[in-house]
Amino acid sequence: MEWENQTILVEFFLKGLSGYPKLELLFFVLILIMYVVILLGNGTLILISVLDSHLHTPMYFFLGNLSFLDICYTSTSIPSTLVSFLSERKTISFSGCAVQMFLGLAMGTTECVLLGMMAFDRYVAICNPLRYPVIMSKDSYVPMAAGSWIIGLVNSAVQTAFVVQLPFCRNNVINHFSCEILAVMKLACADISGNEFIMLVATTLFILTPLLLIIISYSLIISSILKIRTSEGRSKAFSTCSAHLTVVIIFYGTILFMYMKPKSTKTLNSDYLDATDKLISMFYGVMTPMMNPLIYSLRNKDVKEAVKHLLKKMCLTSKWERDK
Repeated sequence: MEWENQTILVEFFLKGLSGYPKLELLFFVLILIMYVVILLGNGTLILISVLDSHLHTPMYFFLGNLSFLDICYTSTSIPSTLVSFLSERKTISFSGCAVQMFLGLAMGTTECVLLGMMAFDRYVAICNPLRYPVIMSKDSYVPMAAGSWIIGLVNSAVQTAFVVQLPFCRNNVINHFSCEILAVMKLACADISGNEFIMLVATTLFILTPLLLIIISYSLIISSILKIRTSEGRSKAFSTCSAHLTVVIIFYGTILFMYMKPKSTKTLNSDYLDATDKLISMFYGVMTPMMNPLIYSLRNKDVKEAVKHLLKKMCLTSKWERDK
């Protein structure tokens, strides 16, 4: 097949909410506030997981990684999105788009795998408590976390490398807030069935497999909890995994709603993407990282105590500096 108007693109135009100028200012303020909350909330969780010796456990090690991941994930797209809301020039260079694709996909994949690792950690803690220190030793949980990052980086590197090699036509309008890999692939002047197959395999391996691990882990956890005779014991057991389960439901629930909700004929037959779809995508990219530290801090006594201890220590240090 011969493709017309094939050219070497040097930049892309990010459409975002270009058709809704009034919404742009509103969402600039909302997303800026959310981004600050993300940095403060996740930064605090990282800080207490490092400084508080009581939190030097596998669960909080994974939580620290998840918080760092959320900061990295949001920082790949939110700053540029905020700038585009206030700027008339809503373009991004080809190389900048490639970097954004790589980092966004790497962080997203890593989070899926990491949530699966965290589910396994909760399974061992509840179903095999006596063997927990042996199974989830430092020699186990550190490689598990490192493996999650490596899987995410390798998967993203492979998929991004295939996408940037595609030829692109004169159409350089990405109907999205950022360089989402599927949106960029659709602009290619070539058959992308190979790329879509690679994406399908990667999705099965790195998104659905961790989800399957989570489902199996929590099925066994719930079965184990129901066998506990006292309501106090059941409540205590469930509280150790309720925060992680809530995060999983929000994370995967948003993904499933975004990709499995019924599409209109206009959406299916063209590159049309309405404001609702874009805002759902934004919720997935901003709300989930913002909710994670809130969920873990509100539902976890250890985190609450660690935050109080950190604030008290900072106040005492500040007072000591003033009195010096």
